[in-house]
Amino acid sequence: MGKLKRRSKKIAEREAARGIHPRLTPPVDNWDEDLPDKAEEQHYPPQLIRVNAINDVWMEIPRYVNYGMGGMWFVALIVLIPFTLSISFFIFVLMGKIIFPVLFLVTTAILIFSSFLIYCLKSVLFEPRGAPIRFNRKRQKVYVYEYQRSIWPWKRWHPVIKVFDWADIHAERVLMAGHADWGHRIYCAVCKPGTVEVMDRFILTWTVGSVFDAYGLWSHCCHYMQAKPVPTAPLLTKAPASWTPFNTVRWPADIDRESTTAPDSQPT
Repeated sequence: MGKLKRRSKKIAEREAARGIHPRLTPPVDNWDEDLPDKAEEQHYPPQLIRVNAINDVWMEIPRYVNYGMGGMWFVALIVLIPFTLSISFFIFVLMGKIIFPVLFLVTTAILIFSSFLIYCLKSVLFEPRGAPIRFNRKRQKVYVYEYQRSIWPWKRWHPVIKVFDWADIHAERVLMAGHADWGHRIYCAVCKPGTVEVMDRFILTWTVGSVFDAYGLWSHCCHYMQAKPVPTAPLLTKAPASWTPFNTVRWPADIDRESTTAPDSQPT
């Protein structure tokens, strides 16, 4: 059992001894606490970490992954070296006397290295680092922009838009203890209406160092969706480097229109 699993087990045992148990079934991995659902029950004032847009109808917040992006470019460059050598050796074999076992091994090496290279390039070029979430308080809907990465680099990767009712969403805080992304993370669990049975989950924010930033963001979402006053200025205004040469977030036209308008209204 690794350090993270041992630590999670100790936390769960300590919370169980205190009589604190997850309310959702099943709880999120590395669960630390459930957060209140109503604005009046929040223990910390509303505060955005980052925001793309906010008005009386809808709000969009980005979710910036805070690790791994620069490393992907480094790995891609490293893999490019053996891939180039394999191609060169393949050409050399074809020009000389072809030995089938050698040709088979070189072809296999090209396939393996090209798969790694394509995986890395697709990750850094097409996967959005700041995949957004839109909250539409007029419709009481939440629109989650998810990018479907696959372990198979030759398979088509594409975004998936998930639409949920705000009333079915509950928040859980997770304490991450890894070396790459230590901090606090907020997960939103989507439950069957009127129950605590979890059907789906999405990340509201990747790890942040201050637990108060995590509390403030969830508090802001609750206040905003319940049409209560909220600050519009975020804590951070500078977006981290995305490492991609172009905009990779593209909402489908119908979802873009629906998520930014009130029912029976024009785009805001």
